[in-house]
Amino acid sequence: MRIRKLFKFENAHIVRNCSSERCKHSIHGHSYQIELILEAKRLDHGQMVYDFGLLKSSIKDIIDSFDHAICFWNKDDPEYIAACKKFSARWISLPVSPSAEQFSRVIFFWAQEILKQTQMQNGESDVSVYSVIAHETATGYAQCFADDVANEQMGQLNLEDFEFSDQVSAEWHDTDLYAKLIRGESFTNPTVTMQVQTQVQAGKPDA
Repeated sequence: MRIRKLFKFENAHIVRNCSSERCKHSIHGHSYQIELILEAKRLDHGQMVYDFGLLKSSIKDIIDSFDHAICFWNKDDPEYIAACKKFSARWISLPVSPSAEQFSRVIFFWAQEILKQTQMQNGESDVSVYSVIAHETATGYAQCFADDVANEQMGQLNLEDFEFSDQVSAEWHDTDLYAKLIRGESFTNPTVTMQVQTQVQAGKPDA
C-alpha cells in the first residue's frame, strides 16, 4: 500500500548548462510542490502505512530547508557561491545541479536515509520511499524512484556532500539533525499506548 504527503516551498536557483538561456544565466525561483510517496507491505497498529503526523518532524524539517532559500551546485563559480552565501541567510550547497530532477533525487535520498535510521514504535514494518515527485511549475514535474537515487550517472549522493546555512539549520526542531544523520544516529518516534488490542499484539495469527 502507498500513501502520499504533499510539501510546498519557494526556492531560487540557477540551472547551469541547461538549454534555456534565461535559466542558465539568471537567478530565478519556483513555487515547488513535492509529493513524497511511501509504501509498506503491512500496516502499523493504527492500521496505517505511516502516520502522517510523523512526517511533520525530521522529514518535514529537511524538506523545509529549501523554503525561501537559494540552492547552488557546489561546482559552480566560487564567486557566485560566495555571493549566495554573503547575500542570502538561507542557502543550501548541493553536490548536484539544483534542477527539479535533482530535487526529486535529493529529497528521496534524505527521506529514505531518515527512515532507515528511525526507530519505529508502533508496529511499522518495511516502510520505505516509493517515489518523489517534484512539481516545479503547474505544467512540469520530475519523478524519482529508488533506481534513480542509486544511479551514479545522474550524480553521486553522499550525506557528507551537502551543506546548509546557519539560519536553515537553526530552524530545525533539532539543530543537530543533519549531523546526527551523517553519524548514523537513531531518530526515535514517540511511543504509543494501545487503545485496542490487535491480533498481532495478542500473539494470534493474522486473519
